[in-house]
Amino acid sequence: MQHRILGRTGRDVSLIGLGTWQLGADWGEVSEADARAVLDASAAAGVTFFDTADVYGDGRSESLIGAWRRDHPDAEVTVATKMGRRVDQVPENYVLENFRAWTDRSRRNLGVETLDLVQLHCPPTAVYSDDAVFDALDTLVDDGAIANYGVSVERVDEALTAIARPGVATVQIILNAFRLKPLDRVLPAAREAGVGIIARVPLASGLLSGRYTHDTVFAANDHRSFNRHGEAFDQGETFSGVDYDEGVEAAREFSALAERHGLAPAAAALAWVSQIPGVSSVIPGARSVSQAESNAAAGSIPDLGEEFTASVREIYDRRFREAIHSKW
Repeated sequence: MQHRILGRTGRDVSLIGLGTWQLGADWGEVSEADARAVLDASAAAGVTFFDTADVYGDGRSESLIGAWRRDHPDAEVTVATKMGRRVDQVPENYVLENFRAWTDRSRRNLGVETLDLVQLHCPPTAVYSDDAVFDALDTLVDDGAIANYGVSVERVDEALTAIARPGVATVQIILNAFRLKPLDRVLPAAREAGVGIIARVPLASGLLSGRYTHDTVFAANDHRSFNRHGEAFDQGETFSGVDYDEGVEAAREFSALAERHGLAPAAAALAWVSQIPGVSSVIPGARSVSQAESNAAAGSIPDLGEEFTASVREIYDRRFREAIHSKW
């Protein structure tokens, strides 16, 4: 497993991390035993970065990680959580009093005095320009409640605004072979500022695994059923916001590209994102031990080279660029 420095946190983390949305909610049922097995398998495979949020299963994901850490007190794992989605999404709710309450709850769930990294969880756009918000986050650092803070964003302009703030350690953003827009401005700006980039939705909600067809049916409580058009939260979080049927066709092309390089599609997709200069960690989710192990293995795949990247860009430009660039 390769490692990178996680932006301004200065922490050394695995290039492939673990996103734990699946262990909380919105991806169908995952039992506690299966969730613990995923955490075990990820750590055994060299993963040292877990990403969670206080709303994943209303704290279930955090609590599972907290219990796992108690059972593995010597594990050198950095845990990032997120806050802000437990209230109405208006800028007025992003204040120190709420930050204290949210971080106190996360500290209890995770069983720690100081949270490694707390990210604002895709807040309203106006929040990124509010000095008082970042003053409040600085206060939490000074108080020892959090060690570092960052942001999780939906849009490029939000990322650029956050990167300009000196206290922001990381930016989490959707980045995959079907969402290349951040490569144009966000990653160069982050590299120059020393801000870490956490790449989420790296498999486009599973599309890039090449396993789905036009007829695939997802569970009713899976966001890939109920949020395809942004009914519950930003559409970009589901299949990266691309049209599902168009995504299936593009995934077939990507699968053929991966196979020409002797790789499974999911492994190639994760390796390609992880090899982008400026990416600190990629956080695919997993619902099983086999998924966790195969995800982690992508962190040791040799450089895929310029021809692979050119092919990825060609698929993206032909199928998705116009729609993605007009929305995000």
